[in-house]
Amino acid sequence: MHGGVRLPACLAVLAAAVVVSAQAPPPSPPPGQPQQPPPSAQQPPAQQPPAQQPPAQQPDPNQPRPPVIRRGVNFVSVDVIVTDGRGNPIEDLKQEEFEVFEDNERQSVETFQIIRIDQATATLNAPLSEIRSQADEEREAARPDVRIFAIFLDDYHVRLGTSLGVRSPLMKFIDQRIAPGDLVGIMYPLLPVADFSLTRNHAAIIQSIQNFQGRKFNYEPRNQFEEQYAYYPAATVEKIRNQVSMSALRALAIKLGGYREGRKSIIYVSEGFTAQLPAQLNDPVAAMPGMGNPARRAPGVESNTPRSETMEFFNQAELLGDMREVYDAANRSNTAIYALDPRGLAAFEYDINEGAGMQTDRKALQSSQDTLRVLAGETDGRAIVNRNDLDAGLRQIVRDSSAYYLLGYNSSRAPSDGKFHAIKVRVKRSGVQVRARKGYWALTAEETARVTTPRPEAPSAVMAALSTLATASRRDLVRTWIGTARGDNGKTRVTLAWEPVAQSPGSAAAREDPPARLAVTAIAPTGEPYFRGRVADPRVVSFDADPGPMQVRFNIENERGQVMDAAQREMTVPDFGKTEVSLSTPRLLRARTLKEIAALKADPAAVPTPDREFRRTERLALRVEAYAATGAAPAVTAKLLNRTGQPMSALPVESAGAAHVVDLPLASLAPGEYLIEITATAGKGSSQDVLAIRVIS
Repeated sequence: MHGGVRLPACLAVLAAAVVVSAQAPPPSPPPGQPQQPPPSAQQPPAQQPPAQQPPAQQPDPNQPRPPVIRRGVNFVSVDVIVTDGRGNPIEDLKQEEFEVFEDNERQSVETFQIIRIDQATATLNAPLSEIRSQADEEREAARPDVRIFAIFLDDYHVRLGTSLGVRSPLMKFIDQRIAPGDLVGIMYPLLPVADFSLTRNHAAIIQSIQNFQGRKFNYEPRNQFEEQYAYYPAATVEKIRNQVSMSALRALAIKLGGYREGRKSIIYVSEGFTAQLPAQLNDPVAAMPGMGNPARRAPGVESNTPRSETMEFFNQAELLGDMREVYDAANRSNTAIYALDPRGLAAFEYDINEGAGMQTDRKALQSSQDTLRVLAGETDGRAIVNRNDLDAGLRQIVRDSSAYYLLGYNSSRAPSDGKFHAIKVRVKRSGVQVRARKGYWALTAEETARVTTPRPEAPSAVMAALSTLATASRRDLVRTWIGTARGDNGKTRVTLAWEPVAQSPGSAAAREDPPARLAVTAIAPTGEPYFRGRVADPRVVSFDADPGPMQVRFNIENERGQVMDAAQREMTVPDFGKTEVSLSTPRLLRARTLKEIAALKADPAAVPTPDREFRRTERLALRVEAYAATGAAPAVTAKLLNRTGQPMSALPVESAGAAHVVDLPLASLAPGEYLIEITATAGKGSSQDVLAIRVIS
């Protein structure tokens, strides 16, 4: 149970529209918070300081402005949508026309920015950049002239038939309403948030929408995770699905909040959450519909016993508590949730063959739609519910994201109580409608101290390692890795490995023949080749080179010998004979089972993976060689570090002559970025290398 949960009877109140007039009272805080008396419609509250005089000269809103910068832990950013009676944005307001109140106390607006984006001007301020890496994604998402849309396809809460019907308006939305510079991403309940990314490849987004299939009330397991609970009672499975979807929605809002301060939009495609199943669907075994459920033989029979009503009460209260965590996270992240019910004008919650009674069906339909209204209303979004014209609702989402005001203030109260603080925005103009976030949750004193405590700078070796984690672009055809080790007769052994990059469905690269081989040429400074040839199967080649500069060129060819792409790399080949202690380039070996990893560890010629992103279900082995000028065998140790370079744990190292192997199972690690630090010591000399990896769910 969650504390401070509103009763189901209050759901309709929560679902009220967020649109408020310029003179409306401030919204009520969440449950458990004291009610504040509303300020007078004619004058500010008694504790309010005198109205601020407008500055002598306002900056020209038509001129480009620098991005809004957060000024401390008490800085609050509020995006405000102001529209006329027809829903059209009003874009000529000045800073002095806005009044912002926090807990009925007037605040001084310190930053003011008008965000205007449309199809024609969305890309005029700066040229578009392709999203090739996580750094590209973060840089482009921070631009104020770029809109961000995340489409959450909740297949757990959409029936198959309605999922087929919603594809067309969603694809039309991407094809006709989204500007080329806008960033869009697709999210599913079971997609790890680390795998969510924003893209300008709108064709790939359309392809993903075409594959959307709803599974509401269909409990047939489709993966290992679902097999774990498929034979639980249907009511339990429905609760698990609610929690999975809401956890993913909450994580998505938090991730979007990390991109920038400005408005972000989640288009949540769902028929709403179900708090309690009717007796006819409450099967003892979810994956075996009807088995052991006598209510299946009594269609239309209502279950109105005191026990069922009590259970419904608590289930509804628990659902509301879980939803509160979602919209709290969205409000913290300045992210609006637009709930899109794909059923359109819905008359029933359950199909006729499912046997639910009319009263139960009517109540369930109202409850599921109200959950969508609550999520939208509490996050300054809109609920597109009971509307057959979904396209009109989607157009309004674009309008909301295309013209709004971004205000910022430092809270005069500087709260550190961890409580909700209501925000009210007024405009000194009649006949307008104002929509803004309802408030925010302040940091606790402990969180404030943690945020304000200076963090030590990460060592340069750590930063260099993390820079290698740039995600391969979907337009990149292959990943490559080049490593070096000590060779014979003063030479250095160079190894090149490659692997293809999985392409997005529907992309041009996915429709072409896949890469089959690399035509590699390694050239000395004199122009003489160290190696020239094709690398196909295995996807690895080794050759000797002299220490010093070297150029590596390679062409990517398909099975027919056609050149698909080309690349070139300049590098310096190290001299292992001139250092007291040295390490070869660490080789990462990946496997899924203990048997596979044992075979790789025993094979000195095992092909390393160029990838640096791994799932928690995989195991890694890292092979490295250590050398000492004296010929002695250096001692090798390994540590697991967090992304700031702080030690987490020592890693076991198995030694076999000059080779050393580090075994690293990933199941115990949370998703995130990590570093593996390898240190070799011999006498008074030492050598160290740092390798970065990213772990996803």
